[in-house]
Amino acid sequence: MNLLSLLEPLLLGAVLGGVGGLLGIGGGIIAIPVLALGFGMSQQLAQGTALVMIMPNVLLAFWRYYQRHPMPLATVGLLGACALVATGPAAWLAIHLDSRLLGLCFAVFLIGLSFYFLHGARAAAPVEMKSAGWHPRLMPGVGIAGGFMSGLFGVGAGLVAAPILVRGFGLRQAVAQGMGLAMVVPGSVLALATFAQAGQVDWRTGALLALGGMATISYGVAWAHRLPEKKLRRIFALLLLMTAALMIARGVAG
Repeated sequence: MNLLSLLEPLLLGAVLGGVGGLLGIGGGIIAIPVLALGFGMSQQLAQGTALVMIMPNVLLAFWRYYQRHPMPLATVGLLGACALVATGPAAWLAIHLDSRLLGLCFAVFLIGLSFYFLHGARAAAPVEMKSAGWHPRLMPGVGIAGGFMSGLFGVGAGLVAAPILVRGFGLRQAVAQGMGLAMVVPGSVLALATFAQAGQVDWRTGALLALGGMATISYGVAWAHRLPEKKLRRIFALLLLMTAALMIARGVAG
């Protein structure tokens, strides 16, 4: 073990923490392709290792979002409980899929999500929940959908929850990202346990990523509340497209 092997994941974690706090994603969506391409990990090992970083980062990021935008904790708890229902089966599926196939599925998911955000950035963001057309009783479905993606791709339920909460239920982008972050932790714990049982976690690298991320994530959250919401969505969408391009390049090269 040398100093460089410690500094690389620490510095990477610091970058991912800032970006994750800015976009409300926990940094895992960027960590996975970087670990796969830069550290030579399989798709499953990259996802399992990223989960180690995700949990402490999203806890801190959620607290920062909650300080600025208090949200109904009962609703947050309901979303988290529903996410757990789908996380376990999805994580089991991810472990047993071919690594290249899982990576390509991940890329397709990111492309679809990025176009959704680019389209949403051109429209005026809804301000209040009552202005949206979806009934609050449909809220548990958000948790289930987010939990499934969390287990399958290891990127956190917030990626799915945030756009649905914004466009379907009329929440502001920053509030939706905060609620999405709160959903991540329960599902991530279960997903991490599943990946760890299969031996698909690099604990040292994950812990160093988490330490670096926790040092910068608060700054990212602060910037999230200074940027216009449309610009925030465009940044999110472009980030997803770049990540998808990396994953497709890896799959083709493999």
